[in-house]
Amino acid sequence: MKTDIEIAQSTQMAPIAEIAAKLGLQEEEYAPYGRYKAKIDHRLVARMAGQPDGKLILVTAISPTPAGEGKTTTSVGLADALTALGKKTMLCLREPSLGPVFGVKGGAAGGGYAQVVPMEDINLHFTGDLHAIGAANNLLAALVDNHIYQGNALGIDPRRVTWKRCIDMNDRQLRFVTDGLGGKANGTPREDGFDITVASEIMAIFCLATDLADLKARLSRIVVGYTYAGEPVTAGEIHAAGALAALLKDAFDPNLVQTLERTPAIIHGGPFANIAHGCNSVIATRLSAKLADYVVTEAGFGADLGAEKFLDIKCRLSGLRPSAVVLVATVRALKHHGGCPKDALSVPSVEYLEKGLPNLAQHIENMKGFGLPVVVAVNAFPTDTAEENEAIYALCAKLGVPCALSEVFAKGGEGGKAVAENVLALIDAQQQVPELQFTYASDVGLKEKILAVCKNIYRADDVTFSAAALKSLAQYEQMGCGNLPVCVAKTQYSFSDDAKLLAAPKGFVMNVRDVRLSAGAGFVVVIMGAIMTMPGLPKKPAAENIDLDENGKISGLF
Repeated sequence: MKTDIEIAQSTQMAPIAEIAAKLGLQEEEYAPYGRYKAKIDHRLVARMAGQPDGKLILVTAISPTPAGEGKTTTSVGLADALTALGKKTMLCLREPSLGPVFGVKGGAAGGGYAQVVPMEDINLHFTGDLHAIGAANNLLAALVDNHIYQGNALGIDPRRVTWKRCIDMNDRQLRFVTDGLGGKANGTPREDGFDITVASEIMAIFCLATDLADLKARLSRIVVGYTYAGEPVTAGEIHAAGALAALLKDAFDPNLVQTLERTPAIIHGGPFANIAHGCNSVIATRLSAKLADYVVTEAGFGADLGAEKFLDIKCRLSGLRPSAVVLVATVRALKHHGGCPKDALSVPSVEYLEKGLPNLAQHIENMKGFGLPVVVAVNAFPTDTAEENEAIYALCAKLGVPCALSEVFAKGGEGGKAVAENVLALIDAQQQVPELQFTYASDVGLKEKILAVCKNIYRADDVTFSAAALKSLAQYEQMGCGNLPVCVAKTQYSFSDDAKLLAAPKGFVMNVRDVRLSAGAGFVVVIMGAIMTMPGLPKKPAAENIDLDENGKISGLF
């Protein structure tokens, strides 16, 4: 059987001008990056403001497991299926981070016969957006330290600089560093650290900004540290916003590519969902909705993380509203949640499956709680049995949601038609786009918002707060930031903050150990459990399998 990269490399792509023509784009509205990629002018959204929006379909999933769920693969296949059914469709995804590509995933552009291409470009450097975001982040870090070195007119306390450097790689060695060593000429010694680029607040700002003016305004509001008197210092106060925006100008234009079946795809922005808000850019989603009648987009990790943040943060701040949710599950992953040993996941077991079904049920209930209609897509694996699938269908019938088998990995768009038809039926039955029911109101306190997410989405019995977290929350509210939404950073593997608590755990307490203000992005990051904003590489990194031959052909990207 061919690998993902072999399938992608054996497929003849259409020139990007043909893909742009499908969308009705004029030559001056996009800039080709080679033969198969292009940047679309983000200002097109404003020029098309009077046109109606296409229907937005959100793809999310059950809590992730080592067995895999195939959320991106399902998203790609669903978009191809809708295209095959005669619908003008756009796929809208996040850009992969180099960290996971070389760490665990080995590639993040779909799989099998449901992929976006050029697969190697998308997974490696693409159009350089993440490099631009990393450069902007590190320019701001350099300007902060230079301000301190050059006399520190603002009185920044070096012990309270909160802005970290970043790199788009999993490198645990950089989590905690001491810099500025070597004498007075080399800066002010202080404790520092790195985040992965996709966890940078600049990535979050990039993905939530509506235009260049909004981008620059958000950049200026970034809090980089505090003075000796305890007052916040912003990027605007050190005159950084203009230069940061200049670095991001070209990156801000969304990237146009295609699927294996030539469905247009926009891939733009990529914050992690376990340590950030996990959605592609607002500008990309809005542009897609203007260019197509149906837009398939995805939220990171499980619905408790990615979809909750998509709805409570991205939709709240942007006004975007999904018409339907597709919730991806697999027999293998549900058996993992039921306690099945990893080496037995391919062995049929309705018993293990039924023990894991509460995970799917809770995600369904959560999405319905937002007021959204749900379709469950069972991503097919060759080892699944009819009896196991029937158990999933029975649960969905009990909860009143349609369920269909997704075979897009093996069959492409043809294998996604059953899911697509269910989605279209839900949308066609609507009189209007569903009214969203957010998890919390904007005008309640930050602590109340955290409690609402933990109790209503995760089903925690209670939440404890460290003394430092409580102090910071009080300070943020005094600063006038109490109306901001919250972005929970926790493990993706469990509803709780303990990765070992699978399925739908009960009777647990969650702990908030730290909070960080992302004033420019417009939310407060809530850090729980052992989550890190700089991941590490696994024992056997995916990088060890990636290679390049003498003809420049890449292998090993799955």
